[in-house]
Amino acid sequence: MGNTIIRYILGQVLKIQAILMLLPCLVALIYREHVGVYYFATAAGCALFGMLMTLRKPTQAVFYLKEGCITTSLSWILLSVFGAIPLFLSGEIPSFIDALFESVSGLTTTGATILSDVEALSHCSLFWRSFSHWIGGMGVLVFMLAIIPLSGGSNMNLMRAESPGPSVGKLVPKIRYTARILYIIYFSMTLAAILMLALGGMPLFDAVNTALATAGTGGFSIKADSMAGYSAYIQWVVTVFMILFGINFNAYYLLLFRNFRKAFGMEEVRYYLLTILVSTGIIFANIVNTSSSAFRALTDAAFQVASIMTSTGFSTADFNLWPHTSQTLLVLIMFIGACAGSTGGGIKVSRIMILLKSLRKEITSYIHPKSIKKIRIEGKPVEHEVVRSVNVYIITYLIIFVVSVFLISIEERDLVTNFTAVAATINNTGPGLSMVGPVENFGFFCGFSKFVLMLDMLAGRLELFPLLILFYPAAWKNVWIRKKQPSP
Repeated sequence: MGNTIIRYILGQVLKIQAILMLLPCLVALIYREHVGVYYFATAAGCALFGMLMTLRKPTQAVFYLKEGCITTSLSWILLSVFGAIPLFLSGEIPSFIDALFESVSGLTTTGATILSDVEALSHCSLFWRSFSHWIGGMGVLVFMLAIIPLSGGSNMNLMRAESPGPSVGKLVPKIRYTARILYIIYFSMTLAAILMLALGGMPLFDAVNTALATAGTGGFSIKADSMAGYSAYIQWVVTVFMILFGINFNAYYLLLFRNFRKAFGMEEVRYYLLTILVSTGIIFANIVNTSSSAFRALTDAAFQVASIMTSTGFSTADFNLWPHTSQTLLVLIMFIGACAGSTGGGIKVSRIMILLKSLRKEITSYIHPKSIKKIRIEGKPVEHEVVRSVNVYIITYLIIFVVSVFLISIEERDLVTNFTAVAATINNTGPGLSMVGPVENFGFFCGFSKFVLMLDMLAGRLELFPLLILFYPAAWKNVWIRKKQPSP
């Protein structure tokens, strides 16, 4: 295929970003901040480039998974670069590398920051950081599919490349309607979070920013102490919504159409909630003697488990000071992550389930060599192709993780810092331990290490392969050459 469809989609993405960037401009007008000029100028630049790239419509709007992955990766890189420009031009983040790190962290819903004094930012920039979580949570290409029709069945290739989890399916026959349903659910839950936070006495600006960051499971806070300064009611509301946004959105679709039996019967959701419950209980028992009260210990335990497992990254306490058992458990659930089809990061509960069931099947085959046993999820057999893809994903994940830890170790930081910095970025979580703990930041890393961590954030959000394919020479073969191919 030619490059026309890739160029066209990238142009549409830039036009969407131009529209979305008008919202921080509105915030700047409300608070009378001159910083809004830089956001408006960047929005104008996005619109101009977007219009130039979409002047000529593609001759053939059909593309394959390879092109879908390339388009998705380039879209996220473009969004990150343009998202960093106003932060840099305004002088609020003087280094462009730091501004880019903050932008990538926002859009990938990681929440790792280079800022030591976040409250020094303008309202405009604070809103953009939180809003970037909301944009990246569901995915800008999913949003584009909801409003811009593309011909053929190739829409699924974009959705597969951007949506988190081992598999992506249609909720309704048309992908466009599936994307709309997902965004309607996403938007409604965000509004509900804003309302619940406002009812707890949270200022409206704080409520909007916190809800946007919670919905995207991002974790950028507008306060230096993250969520520690808010009331217990607000912390519990955020805890509940973090857990809700970590659930597979297919469950909400089933509930919406009153298919309660199938919604509550989702095996992945049950294991996800069970993991949160057990982890909260263990950490509560581990920290209760060091907390001011049992209720405070329960609040902190539930909040941090929900925050880390869903990859949100908010904090109500410095868990860097917690016992090693609690710290270790938080790191473990950081790797597990949320459900597939949610806004959360991590490896995903469904992949862990398939791995464990594969292990059980392998052990069974040693005991009963002639037995034939299928791996089943929710009573349905899992195809061999899915099991194979999960195994390849885990191997690739481990390779990237090990290489990243080695590369940033060149700076001679301690192992806990390096290990959890990579874990926090590739799992899109945000805070780690030691020098990257919940009250620290990533600003001390050198430019090279920051680029490694940015690639980890993008790889984690895009499920590794859409980003890796950019570095694979064979993937670019014939992408820029017009070639007649059969329809997919």
